[in-house]
Amino acid sequence: MKTILLIEDNEELRENTADILAIAGYRVLTAENGKTGIEMLLQHQPDLVICDIMMPLLDGFGVLHLMQQQEAVKDTPFIFLTAKTDRADFRKGMGMGADDYLTKPFSGTELWDTVESRLRKAAIKKQQFPADIQGMSQLMYEVTGKTSLQTLAEGRNIDKYRKKQVIYAEGNHPSRLYYVQKGKVKTCKTNDQGKELVLDLYSTGDFLGYTALLEGTVYKETAIAMEDAEIALIPADDFKELLNNNHEVATQLIRMLAKNITDKEQQLLGLAYNSLRKKVAEALISLLRKYNPHNETPYTVNISRENLATIAGTATESLIRTLSDFRDEKLIDIRDGMVIILDENKLSNMLY
Repeated sequence: MKTILLIEDNEELRENTADILAIAGYRVLTAENGKTGIEMLLQHQPDLVICDIMMPLLDGFGVLHLMQQQEAVKDTPFIFLTAKTDRADFRKGMGMGADDYLTKPFSGTELWDTVESRLRKAAIKKQQFPADIQGMSQLMYEVTGKTSLQTLAEGRNIDKYRKKQVIYAEGNHPSRLYYVQKGKVKTCKTNDQGKELVLDLYSTGDFLGYTALLEGTVYKETAIAMEDAEIALIPADDFKELLNNNHEVATQLIRMLAKNITDKEQQLLGLAYNSLRKKVAEALISLLRKYNPHNETPYTVNISRENLATIAGTATESLIRTLSDFRDEKLIDIRDGMVIILDENKLSNMLY
């Protein structure tokens, strides 16, 4: 049960508002002035504060200011409750960090909707979402109630790409977001000698190309279809509008991208210093985790030797020799040219 602290000097309004909140299933604490409200805030650390502006002893602006000085409660959602409609007060309150503003008189529905919205957004801020497209989809579900980001791709034009066909190239200016309707896609970079480094892998249900859109720069990598693929094309403006209208989405996406940078640094360190066996094991495990969400065992890695070698950061010949060693050790099997992972645990242990 969520706890709400209501700070209001008008006794009748305080009791009526508390009753309305209690009907919705909230635990409500009440205070008749700002000084008492601060004491209760620090003692009980509620999930949300609703506070009047004009009060004796300490007004609402003072309550908000003091709250933000206390580490334990500074991020508590704060809603101003006032009879004033002056825009200067509104701007002052929001500028100080208030999350929302309710003007008296208000209906019970308005109160419930505002409280529910602020509690939901506060919960989102506290969550840690995976730094990948699954995390982004989970975030969208929490914010919008949609099952995933797939709603962005509904009704879009679908382009078909053949195996090894370039979807977008490094150095191009982005104009759209790409959604994988069917197939597998890799993003990669190529050095002056033509050696390819795979940066990421995508499959059905994934979005790609959003980093360049957010940065407002050119693509830093090339996206290539690993097999015949169908890609939905989403205009950049639609994606940007989604972010601009949802502060929580934008904030969490920034966190995800920051986490991705750290992961990419670890990947590059691994490619530079890991042994050949460890590189190949890491490539197999990454494919297993990416393309086997239901943890099926044994799992067949349906990918060419060439692509697997670029993911591992090694020559194809070296990859084939290492796969043969793994087969002899009963870690994998090879049938009809495909790798079948038999012992995920032993492969994973090589990574540590």
